[in-house]
Amino acid sequence: MSHLEERLEHDLNEIRDQIANMGSNVEQALHGAFRALHDGNEKLAFTTILSDLPINRQMRKIDQLCHAFIAVHLPSAGHLRLISSVIRVNIILERIGDYAVTIAREAVQLGAAPEGRMLTDLETISAEAISTLSESISAFNSSNAERARDAIAMSGKIEREMDGIYAELLDSAEGSGGCSRDTMIYLIIFSQLKRVADQAKNLAEQTVFIETGEAKTPKVYRVLFLDEDNSCLGPMAEMIAGKIYPDIGEYTSAGVHPADSLNANMTEFMQQHGFNVSAMAPQQLDSSRESLAHHHVIVGLHKKVLKAVVKIPFRTSALNWKDVKIPKVDDVEAWETLHRTLALHIRELMTLLRGDEGV
Repeated sequence: MSHLEERLEHDLNEIRDQIANMGSNVEQALHGAFRALHDGNEKLAFTTILSDLPINRQMRKIDQLCHAFIAVHLPSAGHLRLISSVIRVNIILERIGDYAVTIAREAVQLGAAPEGRMLTDLETISAEAISTLSESISAFNSSNAERARDAIAMSGKIEREMDGIYAELLDSAEGSGGCSRDTMIYLIIFSQLKRVADQAKNLAEQTVFIETGEAKTPKVYRVLFLDEDNSCLGPMAEMIAGKIYPDIGEYTSAGVHPADSLNANMTEFMQQHGFNVSAMAPQQLDSSRESLAHHHVIVGLHKKVLKAVVKIPFRTSALNWKDVKIPKVDDVEAWETLHRTLALHIRELMTLLRGDEGV
């Protein structure tokens, strides 16, 4: 091995050791933050807060090492992929350290250890979030893409569980006449734990990228088009979106009071434009929390239909397209205008969700 090769390996190993050490420190910070919260231990909370300072210094050191490595070795292929991922992972770990600080600060503000159902939920989510992070860090340090994929799956489980917890907290606040100080604190703490899981997923995706070259899988957005009777506007928007952007989203439609059949003029117009209408039929809105939470975006196609959704789930967004109207007669020009209007709105929505990628 030449001197240059030895220098390269030495520098790589130093970077790997530094990032592994930082990962360990961040895990310890999270454990400390949760233990301070669990026990109502103010001293441990402040110790955890101050321990973020060495993590920040370590983050800056790793950043310097990575940029020095690029300047000295001019890496390509695998080495460049590794260093670019280390730079991203360095930022991810520093952010997770910040989340631990926020949890510790909120524990101090809370002033008492959580009890009952709140304690149970916190123990569950914190254990899962820390476990996901630990798995992601181990996968990164051992260059194990399969373990990284396991961590990604673990993160998805936490995301689904958080929907119910957020809903319970908000329901509790509504039932007590408003969001209390403690409820606000718990919402902040749970949001930080959720971010830990999200960042652990990002870390795991970097491991997959390093080992396989596979980039992060683009997110597929689930969109529900909601109208009054699901005989025209909803099915039309669903078909247009599915044809133009089949790989970006999953599209469904429903009505508040579904009709017995599709609008005949809409059916004829869409068939003339090459759409397969045979599988379409008016659908009833399922307004249960679990069903609505499945969608990333709910689009109201009538100014009043969103009122049928009593509560928009925590992670679901709602939009209202008020300028889409069903033509009153068999007017080809009016149907063409409706088609263009829906297509324009859909394009704007998908560009907002995914940028210019694939649009």
